[in-house]
Amino acid sequence: MWQSFSNGMLVSAGLIIAIGAQNAFVLAQSLRREHHLTVAALCVLCDALLVCAGVFGLAGVLAQSPLLLAIARWGGVAFLLWYAIKALRRACARQSLAEQAAALPRSRRAVLLSALAVTLLNPHVYLDTVLLIGSLGAQQAVPGAYALGAASASLLWFATLALGAAWLAPWLARPLTWRLIDLGVAAMMLGVAAQLLRPL
Repeated sequence: MWQSFSNGMLVSAGLIIAIGAQNAFVLAQSLRREHHLTVAALCVLCDALLVCAGVFGLAGVLAQSPLLLAIARWGGVAFLLWYAIKALRRACARQSLAEQAAALPRSRRAVLLSALAVTLLNPHVYLDTVLLIGSLGAQQAVPGAYALGAASASLLWFATLALGAAWLAPWLARPLTWRLIDLGVAAMMLGVAAQLLRPL
């Protein structure tokens, strides 16, 4: 059991910690302190559900359904481009982090819908979380323990990212620093979108 748990935690941690669109989104929300803990919790929940779905059967379905992956792929490209443009517009505005948060407040619902889009419109989440982590989990001696280990890695990572970035926000809130962060977020989103435009 513990071997399956540790395998799930290590495999999941290796994939989750890699910088990507979801991590960039959580980082940006945490630096703004804009519903960041709720966003982190949503990301953990999505990861746990996707891992369980993969471990207990969805991996095989997705592997045989190019249409579903194509829909997620083009939806992801559209969303990532839109989000990158928003980040670039923020980077061009000469405002501090606090001024931006006050000028552009977003409801919890709007932020959570954006977090869901970043998470679920990215086909890499299906390739990595469902297909890779899921298919490996299905081969474990105790698949449930493996899924729990993968979910635990997600919980530890997103809690650390959300709380750590929010704690650093006062030091990172200067206008120049925040413009550089927004430029980095935009570059990350454009980079992921460019990867999605390549044939899968």
